[in-house]
Amino acid sequence: MRILALGLAAVLTLSAPLHADQPDRQITVTGEGVVEAAPDMATVSLGVVSEARTAAAALRANSEDMAAILARLTEAGIADRDMQTSGLSVNPRWDNRSTSGGRPQITGFVASNQLTVRVRDLAALGGLLDSLVGEGANTLGGVGFGLQEPRPLQDEARRRAVSDARARAGLYTEAAGVTLGEVISIDEMGGGVPRPQALGRMEMALSADAVPVAGGELSLRAQVRMVFALADN
Repeated sequence: MRILALGLAAVLTLSAPLHADQPDRQITVTGEGVVEAAPDMATVSLGVVSEARTAAAALRANSEDMAAILARLTEAGIADRDMQTSGLSVNPRWDNRSTSGGRPQITGFVASNQLTVRVRDLAALGGLLDSLVGEGANTLGGVGFGLQEPRPLQDEARRRAVSDARARAGLYTEAAGVTLGEVISIDEMGGGVPRPQALGRMEMALSADAVPVAGGELSLRAQVRMVFALADN
């Protein structure tokens, strides 16, 4: 049963070639590497929704609040490249007369301006969110955490994936009674992208009146498929 289970996890071609053009004996395995790290930046989606009798008044009120928010972000040290408008709209607000048989009427207008912000100082995130609400932000679309420089950790995950594949190949060949040979090919199978994991909490140095925020950990994964030759015993 153990030999059967190993055969399902790896592809072993053990029979000797009958013709010169047949491929040499090979084993194909996959390996996975995982690296966990605390995030060092956050991406916040927030905005302002304003209502008024006219479209112009709604947009004007909305623009005033958004200007105050942008000024507060600049004051907090957020660079221009880390602020991007992600949605701007003005729409009529209708009454519900259509449900009672009457003709629907426009009773006002709603202006919405959404902003995506990258915050590179996580210790200041909670206090910043609190201050932005004070400046007029009344919608929060979510907070996502990430890494400013993920490449070194991605590379470490790839190294671990290769090491894992080698270890598996060694295990399978030892169990099968054959000798592992040189590497024939290595193919990356995706991975490396930071993914939020509920693996812990990262405590923030937040003020008492700040919004409580927990960053947790990110998990970076890499997968490889490796083909090894089987050496002659």
